Amino acid sequence: MLKHISCLFFLLPFAIQAQSTYKQPPADVASIVLAAPTPMTSTSPTNEAVMLVDYNPNPGIATLAQPFLRLAGLRINPTLNCRQNITEYTGITIRWLMQEAPVKITLPADGALAGMPRWSPDGRKIAFGIQKTEGVELWMAEAWTGESHRVGNFYLNDVLGSAFEWMHDNERLLARIVPPYRGPAPVPAPAPSGPTVEETTAGKLAQVRTFQDLLQNADDERLFEYYAACQLVTVSSSTAKVVQLCAGGLYTDAEWSPDEKYLLVTTLKRPFSYSVQYDDFSRKTEIWDQKGKFVRTVAEFPVTDDTPRQGVVNGPRAFRWQALHPARLLWSEALDGGDPTNKADFRDKLLRLDAPFSADPTEVLKTQHRLAGMTWTAEKDIVLLAEFDRDRRWSTTYRLDLNNPAGKTVLFDRSLRDDYNNPGSPVTTLLPTGDRVLLQDGDWAWFSAAGASPKGNFPRLDKINLKTGKKETVFQCPANAYEEFVMFDSKNRERIVTRYQSKTEPPNLFVTDLKTKARKALTAFQDPAPQLTGVEKRLVKYTRKDGVPLSGTLYLPPGYKPGQRLPLFMWAYPLEYSDAATAGQVRGSENTFTYYRNDSPLFFVTQGYAVLMDATMPIVGDPETMNNTFVEQAVTSGRAAIDYLDSLGIIDRTRVGVGGHSYGAFMTANLLAHSDDYAFGIARSGAYNRTLTPFGFQSERRSFWEAPEVYMNVSPFTHANKINEPLLLIHGEADNNSGTFPIQSERLFQAIKGNGGNARLVLLPHESHGYRARESVLHVLSEMFEWADRHGKAKVERP
Repeated sequence: MLKHISCLFFLLPFAIQAQSTYKQPPADVASIVLAAPTPMTSTSPTNEAVMLVDYNPNPGIATLAQPFLRLAGLRINPTLNCRQNITEYTGITIRWLMQEAPVKITLPADGALAGMPRWSPDGRKIAFGIQKTEGVELWMAEAWTGESHRVGNFYLNDVLGSAFEWMHDNERLLARIVPPYRGPAPVPAPAPSGPTVEETTAGKLAQVRTFQDLLQNADDERLFEYYAACQLVTVSSSTAKVVQLCAGGLYTDAEWSPDEKYLLVTTLKRPFSYSVQYDDFSRKTEIWDQKGKFVRTVAEFPVTDDTPRQGVVNGPRAFRWQALHPARLLWSEALDGGDPTNKADFRDKLLRLDAPFSADPTEVLKTQHRLAGMTWTAEKDIVLLAEFDRDRRWSTTYRLDLNNPAGKTVLFDRSLRDDYNNPGSPVTTLLPTGDRVLLQDGDWAWFSAAGASPKGNFPRLDKINLKTGKKETVFQCPANAYEEFVMFDSKNRERIVTRYQSKTEPPNLFVTDLKTKARKALTAFQDPAPQLTGVEKRLVKYTRKDGVPLSGTLYLPPGYKPGQRLPLFMWAYPLEYSDAATAGQVRGSENTFTYYRNDSPLFFVTQGYAVLMDATMPIVGDPETMNNTFVEQAVTSGRAAIDYLDSLGIIDRTRVGVGGHSYGAFMTANLLAHSDDYAFGIARSGAYNRTLTPFGFQSERRSFWEAPEVYMNVSPFTHANKINEPLLLIHGEADNNSGTFPIQSERLFQAIKGNGGNARLVLLPHESHGYRARESVLHVLSEMFEWADRHGKAKVERP
């Protein structure tokens, strides 16, 4: 066995590689990719308006090629002293519900919008960043008129957290700024002063994930301190008056109490770490007063590289100000050492501390399982508290009074993956105090649900009685369409704003009268690819040989004639389930409008293929051991889809390709290694050697040393000699996702080559885990089309 394991770590010689130029897919495909997307949306806190933000998701490769620093799990633009931002935001429009004419926000001609703007609590203003050559400026605009101006003469710093937040008076903002009078950035030493040394602590288990972009040496530490350091200030949006709250520091969190008399602040400090990201560095959490004066320390941690796998830190965590109290702080603490494998009658306890924070904390309650979150209701001290049972993958939500937690009642109780019984997301409202609480009518609260069902998703808006659990459906998506709740029309509960779409109609916003069903359009976005309106879309359901129900969305090219057998391209991503019934639930809808964007495999319909998107690949079983049968379950899931579509006379099963991204790429390589059902495969940004992710992957709970046979068996690298179908490997050279280092694709390619297999490796310059530059996206589509046509058993003729 030791000899078998050691062979995974040998280094194969690199293949001779050549720099190629970017390719272009067919012109009609490129024109669809480059078409402007529909704007991003943000609803006002008062539900009186919708903000529409225009953007370009695919900038030129020159944007991605701009220098950035990889430090402590972050990517930092050193020129602007901000996080790397790839998306280009280009314009802002406010669509008020009570007037027809939209309001265009004036933006400076010599700068670029930096991210999504933020509404003031009263919905009358928006704040946003503007990128200039020297840094990111803070700007404010009047939502009624569109007039805008710069606020202050400082530059924002969002490296460790949000660059700004509105305060309750709708006038001031809490901002993180680059420390004024800061000196020049540290220059890396021309020669090292010595080696980089790390040492373990005997007996300490530090089973961390394989993170990327970590600190590597003393130069990195100095650069991190320089670019991450900020000052916390308050600034007036009208007068630009700045009040400094502190000196420069590494502040990751800063949140006002509801009465804004106290500030909860978490600060990083040395020593740093070369094995974990910045949020696990040495740190302390303190309470300050409104002038920045220290009041009390509530938590202090060394580097936390020893948090148990799928566990939590052992100590105070998840701090939150309690709504409807002026300054009451709550937090959780583990009672099982943070380790979910430890036996314990109670996993967590909840504690509270009231202003002026001089007393000892008071225990509020204990939870049997891990405390997973709290939602504030509109009634003081009444909360919806969720627990997560890891052993069963089960979520339970209680309604309880924090003053009398023993009287709790169960409101929701379901498997975490049970979408049929998912109540959805609670509809909340922002109070003038800044508290966000449930939107309620007495004991009734609103929930917006996806509405998963055996026939697909049909979104709905429900009213649920928080005391009895009784449910009333207020709005249900109509048949043959997909319409979902966005918000109420201001304070009117008889009218709602919805996002409506169908197979042939792109998503648009409407005001819908719940009584009369009358609808008024707020937007009129057009179909960006009308030439593909003829694509046929079907929700298909079939069964795996072990009885597990499966499903997917089938797309057929325009002009398809029944009886015509097409080549098939299948795209999938495996998910884990505890039981077959939950795994077999139907998710998605055949009634949504189909967008063809970025490098989507849906573009294969333009090349004459049938495309099965989101083909379910459930891995079902005990959460502790389900990956023991990963390969068998993935193979039989894919085969079931092919068998079903073949039985309908839709596909030619000798011309089936399979693909996936990330964990889907891992699945793809396994399917080629362990079956002969596919003519070719396309694997993008995957991890193929699980010994390189030794402390778990996806939901795997065991380490490599606890289950070496499983890690070996599911690693396509181990079985590279069995991959006898052509495999296209695509990877971003700057992938920052945990576990999916580019070397994963490089080594699998070398292994396939060394065993005489057929593979092609495409490494995309400057791209991360997902691909963004328009040159990269178009090149990926071109590579995918060419690979499929070369290896799909027969040339594909376009309709």
